[in-house]
Amino acid sequence: MDEQTPFPVFPMYFRGILLLTGMYTIAWSAFFKWFGPDLINWLAMGTKGIENLPANYYGTFGILVGIIIFVSAFYPVSWVYLILAGITGKLILAIWFTLGFLPEITWNKRSGFHLIVNELLWLIPLIVIFLRGCQVKNFLEKKEKG
Repeated sequence: MDEQTPFPVFPMYFRGILLLTGMYTIAWSAFFKWFGPDLINWLAMGTKGIENLPANYYGTFGILVGIIIFVSAFYPVSWVYLILAGITGKLILAIWFTLGFLPEITWNKRSGFHLIVNELLWLIPLIVIFLRGCQVKNFLEKKEKG
């Protein structure tokens, strides 16, 4: 192993971002789980006939995704697979919202906000954190071997 290779740093604020992402995901998903019909009506901005959307299941899945992301902050380098599971979960939530909710509630500023800010925007820091976690993990494994 080359002694000149710089150690890739995993900054502490990455853990904070993971914690924040997890809490944010849990909070919005709890709204879907426990206030589903009212939240859907609010997102739909008055569109009728949207009572049968599966907000409870969507919220339950989102809470599980949020917990996974939150827990990954405790050992992000060792548990990079949890960060990857969180990224996958956020993608599933975004696809589910796009295919399962948007056709009924239609595209508007509220539904766009939820899809873009609550689901898609969080993918950027999650992917950056995942890549840095993999980089640090690989560096430590190489250092240990050689």
